[in-house]
Amino acid sequence: MATFATSDQLLVIIDPAARLADGESVRIAKDVLSAGATTKVCLPDGPEEFARALGRRGSRRPVVVGDDRALVRAVTLLHRHRELAGCGLSVVPVGGAALAESLGVPAGAVAAARAVLDGAERRLDLLVDDSDGVVLGALGIPPAPVRGAIAEPVSVPAGRPWLRTTYRSLVRTLAPRPTRLPAVPAPGPSRLRVEIDGETLVDLDQPVEAVSVTPGSRGVAEVEVRPLSVGAEATPLRASGHSVTVVGADFRYRADALVSGPVRRRTWTVREAAWALTLPVHA
Repeated sequence: MATFATSDQLLVIIDPAARLADGESVRIAKDVLSAGATTKVCLPDGPEEFARALGRRGSRRPVVVGDDRALVRAVTLLHRHRELAGCGLSVVPVGGAALAESLGVPAGAVAAARAVLDGAERRLDLLVDDSDGVVLGALGIPPAPVRGAIAEPVSVPAGRPWLRTTYRSLVRTLAPRPTRLPAVPAPGPSRLRVEIDGETLVDLDQPVEAVSVTPGSRGVAEVEVRPLSVGAEATPLRASGHSVTVVGADFRYRADALVSGPVRRRTWTVREAAWALTLPVHA
């Protein structure tokens, strides 16, 4: 169910990685938002200042200008402070935005900023694990290798390569990112026990190629397990339920944009309509 956002006072939090990656899109987003609402703009230098700005939002509606990691960070902070249910979020994607777009946020600074001003809050389900981590869009075991969200280098005049080096150094320093793992193994067969609401879908004696979990609707998660195929392709196993437990030997997983692990056991539970995201009315 969608409800129209009522606050015309916005707290615009601009992630530092967005400022470095695409300053022009950031400027456009600020101009559109400022023209349509009373805005307070925050320019945090890192995750700690990002968290302080969000925590001091008062009655203002928070708008995150940044990539998928910035969106996940905001949801995680609100969840861990038990403020998620009462705080609707808006986002203008700048940088890697596959997650935001999959949730219905328009691509492009102008369209996304207009959706912040004219859209409606839609309640979405959330996966919460037993370590208080959150999953907004998709969970994958083992984590598929993807390219990191690294800003493209700016054009520099010939003979001035030090400018490019300095820019890359700033991106690495200021761009928030998870703790680096020594190496993320390429996906391969795993022996995992997958339980849905306490019932075993696949056990340790059946090697699997991949497990995926996504928040569905009305408090139910959709689970797909791909058994290891020998010869003919094996038929995926599909199920749905309110909680998903995975047990195995030191497995890693990708939750949205972040890789976590290794762990030997993790349980994810669906929280129905746990958070609100401003989306276009027609979405």
